Amino acid sequence: MGIYSPTNCGKPKSRTNRARQLFLASCHFSNHAPREPQENNESVKDKRPVNLDLMTVRLPLPAYTSIAHRVSGAFIFVGIAVLLWLFAESLSSPEGFARTGQWLDQLWVKLLVWAVVAGLLYHLIAGIRHLLMDMGIGESLEGGLLGARLIVILSVVAIVLAGVWIW
Repeated sequence: MGIYSPTNCGKPKSRTNRARQLFLASCHFSNHAPREPQENNESVKDKRPVNLDLMTVRLPLPAYTSIAHRVSGAFIFVGIAVLLWLFAESLSSPEGFARTGQWLDQLWVKLLVWAVVAGLLYHLIAGIRHLLMDMGIGESLEGGLLGARLIVILSVVAIVLAGVWIW
C-alpha cells in the first residue's frame, strides 16, 4: 500500500464535520494506521509533578543571565529617555547646561546615570553572547554555563569601571 492509499483509513466515529475532514486528511498522508484523535479522556492521569511556587524552583545560571538580559532591556528603554532628557536640557541654553551640570553633581543623579550605563553595559555584553549563540558558538550545556559566567564577570568589571568613570 502506498503512502497516499485511502485504504489506510478506518471509518471515523461520529464527529463534527471539521474533525472528520481532518481525520480523513491525516489518513491519506500517513504510512501508518490512523490513530483516532484523543478526546479529553478523564481516565488518563497526568503523573508529572506540579510545582506552582516559583520561589522554590532553582534555575541554572544561564537562565538568570537571560532573565537579567530581558530586564536590563526594559530598564534601559526607560533609562535612555532620562538620559536624552538630560542631554536635551544641556543643549537648550547656557543656563540649561549649567543646570544639568549642577544636577550631575548630585549623588542621586550620578547613581541614576550609573544604573542606566550599567544596564546598557550588561545588555551589550549579554547581547554579544546571544549573537555568538546564533552563530552556533556556546550552545552546549558547558558552553552555556561558561558564557553565563563570562557575562557576569565581564559585566561586573565593566560596571565598576563605568562607576569609576562617572565619579
